[in-house]
Amino acid sequence: MFMLMTEINAQIALFRDLLIHMGTTRDCPEMREKIRKLRRTCVDAIKHTAQLLLPNLKSSLLSEVSELPSLAPSTESPHTAHLVILYFLCQMFLRELAKCSRLVTLIPMDMTGYFENRAGPSNLGNVISQILLCKQIAPDFNQEEIFSISKDSEDLTNILTESQKHLPQQDSTNEKLSALNEDLPSKWTRKRRRSSLYKNVGSFCCLCRPNYL
Repeated sequence: MFMLMTEINAQIALFRDLLIHMGTTRDCPEMREKIRKLRRTCVDAIKHTAQLLLPNLKSSLLSEVSELPSLAPSTESPHTAHLVILYFLCQMFLRELAKCSRLVTLIPMDMTGYFENRAGPSNLGNVISQILLCKQIAPDFNQEEIFSISKDSEDLTNILTESQKHLPQQDSTNEKLSALNEDLPSKWTRKRRRSSLYKNVGSFCCLCRPNYL
């Protein structure tokens, strides 16, 4: 499972790096197709990992609730720890998808020459239209990409919603108490500060001239 998380993290980093070059001299139809394939790979990897984690967490949660209804998902469970990592990776990739959609909208790429000898991302509808209308229809890569990104974002949002139900709950009471304890020094801290102050004063007293001289 850890290897899956590492692979997803590396894929998201590569995807973000490719988005940086959109609109630059490195931007080309081949790079846009590489971005599309990498996006689909990342989405499939996140879906696959979620399908491995969520059933195990649901079964463990049901067993805990049957014993003690007040128990929250255990933070010590390795599945819970992996789900937390996947949750943040999914959030990160959603932000990159939103960025990708805006870049495709603002900086469209002419993919006509690239798709002359190969099929587009989803050319089934175009083939049917060509049969019905009896004319050649070039696939609109940019519109299909925007629609596909929107669909992927919706799927990842559903995974986030489902994962959030199984994330460990934080104890807000303990957090407030720890915050108060940081602001208010304890009596032991005050005692140490006082002794340190007296020590410094004592060193200054050694420099004073006696009154009888």
